[in-house]
Amino acid sequence: METLEAARRALSVQLEQSTGQKLALERARVENDRAARAQNDLQLRLQREAGVLEQRKLQAGMEEKRLLDRLWDTYGMTHQGALAVRVPVEDAAQAQRRTVQLNQAIQALGTVNLGAVEEFQRVEERYGYLKDQKNDVETAQRELEGVIQEITQEMEAIFRREFARIQAAFSQTFADLFGGGQGTLSLEDETDVLRCGIEIRAQPPGKTLRAISLLSGGERSLVAIALYFAILKIHPTPFCVVDEIEAALDEANGARFIRYLRAVASETQFLLITHRRETMEAADVLYGVTMERQGVSRVLKLDLHQAEALLDGAPA
Repeated sequence: METLEAARRALSVQLEQSTGQKLALERARVENDRAARAQNDLQLRLQREAGVLEQRKLQAGMEEKRLLDRLWDTYGMTHQGALAVRVPVEDAAQAQRRTVQLNQAIQALGTVNLGAVEEFQRVEERYGYLKDQKNDVETAQRELEGVIQEITQEMEAIFRREFARIQAAFSQTFADLFGGGQGTLSLEDETDVLRCGIEIRAQPPGKTLRAISLLSGGERSLVAIALYFAILKIHPTPFCVVDEIEAALDEANGARFIRYLRAVASETQFLLITHRRETMEAADVLYGVTMERQGVSRVLKLDLHQAEALLDGAPA
């Protein structure tokens, strides 16, 4: 009893240490997820700001056009034409004669809007202000587009690098689970990797290479398991929960899945929810829920290694 109690305390200490490590890794994962969400939020915010700036640019262009139309409708002049009229006076006599000619022309025109000059100056100032605003908006838009392009290029580079690693790992895990054959991952559009789909093609032993949609249900499940373990090989986790992942597999493929799971169980702790007997036989510890009486559930635990040791030590 003392030995077992000491062993229990040692295991409790190990459990606390493992729990602390698990919590630390969970916090790291949460921080990474938070950073990824922050980057996504930044990209979305920049896209929204670019849309707002584009709308402001359109509004400024419409305002510019409205002012130029008003200048033309009111005075029959373009902006360049109005600027061309502002000629500096060099000869007073000539300017006097020109004044007389203009006065005659004004009288010929009839009643003249005396506030046209002030109106033109006001419109010109307004035009200059809007033009400066337009230039500022275009500059800000180019800067935002540059930032978005840099973020997109970085995301694309990361995706291509990780996809190549997963692709190589998938080929290996496919061959291990199927006992041979070939599995490939490919992008539907190499020029747009962030938006295109991913095509999975598989060639089980003795069959031709085909799309995953043409495989049987069990083969599709095993291909999905191979892809899952390929991702897990590239980015391993300390703890993994799967729910009846091998339910659609036949007996032979189920045995391959169990052998592969045992091979990688040294790096990741797996918790499997299953109803298959061969999977239960391969487990280290079994947990079950039973209802001894109505409305009362009880969790049962069976350590297969301890049970095997007890059976080996039992008298014949």
